[in-house]
Amino acid sequence: MRSLRDSQIVPAIIDALAPVHGDSAVRLMLIQGVTLADLVDSLLRSPIKNREAIKLVTQALGSGDFLIEPEIAGPSHVAYIYDPPGSLHVIDIAIDTTQGRLPSKDVHLRLRDPKTV
Repeated sequence: MRSLRDSQIVPAIIDALAPVHGDSAVRLMLIQGVTLADLVDSLLRSPIKNREAIKLVTQALGSGDFLIEPEIAGPSHVAYIYDPPGSLHVIDIAIDTTQGRLPSKDVHLRLRDPKTV
C-alpha cells in the first residue's frame, strides 16, 4: 500500500469534514472526487477556523496526494477570493494559469490511492 505524500493533509481534511458530512461520506467524497468549490464550501462550514480551512485546501492542492482535473500545465497560482474584498475572510479559491482563471467549480480533486484513506 502506497503511503500518502503528505501524511497529515488527508486525515486533517477527513477530521474537519466528518462533523459536517460524516466520516464515511467524506471518505467516499475524496475517493470518488469532489470539486474544489465543494471542498472549500464544506471546509468553511466545518468547525475549524477560516484560515485553517483555506490552509488545508492550499496544502491539498500542492500535496501530490490528489489528482487535479483539468491537469494544470505550466505555472499556476492559487487566487483567494475574499468577502468583503480587502478583508482576511476567504470565501473561495480559483486557480490562475497561463490559459486564464479556473473557478473552483471547474476544478476536481480525487485522492490518488483510495486504499490509503
